[in-house]
Amino acid sequence: MAIDTVPMEDIIARASRLGINLNDVKMDSIHLPPGQDFGILSDDEDLNEEDSLEFEGGFGNIIVVDNLPVVPKEKFEKLEGVVKKIYSQIGVIKDDGLWMPVDPATQKTLGYCFIEYNTPQKEAELAKEKTNGYKLDRAHIFAVNMFDEIEKFMKVPDEWAPPETKPYTPGENLQHWLTDEKARDQFVIRAGSDTEVLWNDARQLKADPVYKRNFWTESYVQWSPLGTYLATVHRQGAAVWGGASTFNRLMRYAHPQVKLIDFSPGEKYLVTYSSHEPSNPRDSHRVVLNIFDVRTGKIMRDFKGSADDFAIGGTGGFAGVSWPVFRWSGGKDDKYFARMGKNVISVYETDTFTLIDKKSIKVENVMDFSWSPTDPIFALFVPELGGGNQPARVSLIQIPGKEELRQKNLFSVSDCKMYWQSNGDYLAVKVDRYTKTKKSTYTGFELFRIKERDIPIEVLELENKNDKIIAFAWEPKGHRFAVIHGDNPRPDISFYSMRSGTNTGRVSKLTTLKGKQANALFWSPGGRFIILAGLKGFNGQLEFYNVDDLETMATAEHFMATDIEWDPTGRYVATAVTSVHEMENGFNIWSFHGKLLYRIMKDHFFQFLWRPRPPSFLSPEKEEEIAKNLKKYSKKYEAEDQDVSLLLSEQEREKRKKLKEEWEMWVSQWKKWHDEEKLERQRLRDGEASDEEEEYEAKEVEVEEVLDIKEEVLSLDYGQE
Repeated sequence: MAIDTVPMEDIIARASRLGINLNDVKMDSIHLPPGQDFGILSDDEDLNEEDSLEFEGGFGNIIVVDNLPVVPKEKFEKLEGVVKKIYSQIGVIKDDGLWMPVDPATQKTLGYCFIEYNTPQKEAELAKEKTNGYKLDRAHIFAVNMFDEIEKFMKVPDEWAPPETKPYTPGENLQHWLTDEKARDQFVIRAGSDTEVLWNDARQLKADPVYKRNFWTESYVQWSPLGTYLATVHRQGAAVWGGASTFNRLMRYAHPQVKLIDFSPGEKYLVTYSSHEPSNPRDSHRVVLNIFDVRTGKIMRDFKGSADDFAIGGTGGFAGVSWPVFRWSGGKDDKYFARMGKNVISVYETDTFTLIDKKSIKVENVMDFSWSPTDPIFALFVPELGGGNQPARVSLIQIPGKEELRQKNLFSVSDCKMYWQSNGDYLAVKVDRYTKTKKSTYTGFELFRIKERDIPIEVLELENKNDKIIAFAWEPKGHRFAVIHGDNPRPDISFYSMRSGTNTGRVSKLTTLKGKQANALFWSPGGRFIILAGLKGFNGQLEFYNVDDLETMATAEHFMATDIEWDPTGRYVATAVTSVHEMENGFNIWSFHGKLLYRIMKDHFFQFLWRPRPPSFLSPEKEEEIAKNLKKYSKKYEAEDQDVSLLLSEQEREKRKKLKEEWEMWVSQWKKWHDEEKLERQRLRDGEASDEEEEYEAKEVEVEEVLDIKEEVLSLDYGQE
């Protein structure tokens, strides 16, 4: 790896333009890394070359502290001692690492100093974070910057010049994939070192390639929520890609050693996360979170601290940090995001990326919170306090006013989980409660009707209160939900509706399916259909169920299946066996009613992800009109389906014809070889023409077989003649 060496004279000349005297800096030269490409290789660079070595260079361990008191020589040591005391608490300052310039004319300090730490970047960044804005006294508030940041100011020209006006060039259509004439959907797969984007061409019973790349990511890939971008993860940061079929790189996001990424619901922002090993084993991991503007790549806000500061709530992450750290409010405006801390929920607005009202919401002992998918409302759960003297509670909070819309107190609670319906119409709170003896628990549901006046709450308990709840799932865009309950190996599955005939304000049970081999529920995105799946211990049992008609459409099996994912339209569903298992890696594509369409096997198969679709621009009234007149619209597609069916039949005939021709060719070849070797066979049989059929005489052989033996006693009458 080449290193650019910048002479010290050049550095001094640049710094002098800012009034900074570097003559006393004891370095012969400064080593700067090459151009900032973030380490993400371009399309024409060799992806297989050896990893570049990392060098400690530049000014990454130096900070500039401004707004210090201007003091004469006699007070110099005192000021230096105060500054050193403040900054030594953050990290180890190098010997002679604190340098405070003096004005030669007045022999007074210039009001700023340079501090050089032993550890590149980490201690310096922490010092900037902790002391920028530090109030030494009423007149002196520190302004702290990284020395590396001075480089960008050096590039500012002395005289202003108007920016060059460039002609407009239209950008690539990032929604081009939505205009597919066959109305197909895309998906991405990862197997081995390959990443592929493919069309699901279910009519042709195959996957049609779109784009393939080797070593495209070092970790995993992720679609943005509306399907516009495909994100890849690298040691140097993240990148997003898109376009018609070439998947050009659209933007890079520099974040060394990034481990996790997360998009906001409207794709405006990208959150990246990394953690670093502490120098002291007793310390917590150091965590860095950046929030980027997806289109510009600009960091809108960063968060730094120990893993302990980010370890509350969530569903899992690295180094004890729960992920996602930040949870976004529902809708496409990406207006609010929040994180949970100790006894607080901090809600930020993206207009300023600061706390709403500049303070967090204090909630003593808060354990979990969850945003509505559509509205700026979140639900929070607080467990019982004081040995049961203060009950547990679930509260609904509206943002930005921080108004409590509804609260429900809960008693004898051991655990609580919250499930929002996709339209934000309902909230189900699964509550595990202790029995009176405290030796066991039972489960019930608190059902909140969010869109109704005063948010009424309904309590639902199963017929057998002791049944264990294995899974719960709302119908997307609907009013029904499903529950798997009971004990393995054959639990029951019950379906409920939030409507009861003409009465829309009462929950009712639709049916219970007894003794099913299922432990997971997968609703179609359009509702109505659901897959009752038996994963893990059930080895991939699948039941395709129609909830409207309360009947099973098909049963099937995908042995050892680990993942199930519906396409965004609800027409097709994929089941996959990932490399968790060493055998049968690959995926199957099924129709919504359970017909296996095609199967693709892939060794070392890691990921299958359907490309999400943005919400429809049609109004609910227009969608309802289309549904009522579906037969009129479907004629076109029925004709297309018939054409495809005829094409497939023709393809099948061609396939059979080809097989027949291959067989006849094979037989003809063997007959030719047989004739060529006739003389050799006759020689080996001493001149006998064994191949001539007339040389052989067929004889009939009669075989006698005793079928039965029967003995009878005959009486003879000798008295008569």
